[in-house]
Amino acid sequence: MTLRAEVLMPGPAITAETLVLTAPISFWGGVDPKSGSIADPRHPEFAQGISSRALLIPETVGSSSAAAILLELVHAGLAPAAIILHEPDAILLLGLIVAKEMGMPIPIALRLDRKYFAQFQNQRISITSEGAIEVAQ
Repeated sequence: MTLRAEVLMPGPAITAETLVLTAPISFWGGVDPKSGSIADPRHPEFAQGISSRALLIPETVGSSSAAAILLELVHAGLAPAAIILHEPDAILLLGLIVAKEMGMPIPIALRLDRKYFAQFQNQRISITSEGAIEVAQ
């Protein structure tokens, strides 16, 4: 089955392992920009790597520093291959906008209702540049 997500920030088509977050996350303090892993010890996915994965985020916890953390991840080559949000997060997406303006390759960012997230748990998915998502064969 193919789902169509809304493209929030264009990026390349990808095929990647997923990381479906089961709780909201703050990138500021919640993600280590030096390792590309979940740094908050209270988060259910603590110590999981987000780099080169399709990261499905049910909700973000606001911090104006989230953009800077995502920018650092992109700059270090540790960003997710794709970011799939339940709701757009303008602050987080600002990090991608700045990275793009600086000439860095950025991951595609999409909006998809979180009711679909569970079906992608522990899967390898393909995402087209137009936002079509399906489990990779």
